[in-house]
Amino acid sequence: MSDSTMSVKDWLITLIITAIPLVGFIMLFVWGFGSNVPATKANWAKAVLIFYAIMIVLYFVFGAALLGGILASGGF
Repeated sequence: MSDSTMSVKDWLITLIITAIPLVGFIMLFVWGFGSNVPATKANWAKAVLIFYAIMIVLYFVFGAALLGGILASGGF
């Protein structure tokens, strides 16, 4: 990891790339675990990946609870 400071232009390009559906997700892994990436960008990418993992777990927990409630009430 390098300790170079990222400019506003660098952050803007980073955000645009992460907005591209599949490419952005892959780039988070590249930036998070790559060797020649500024430390701030690597830490940000790791934090976003952790956030995504938490959201996926919560999605399945709430989805299972909702489905369980529907099935228990005889909704289907």
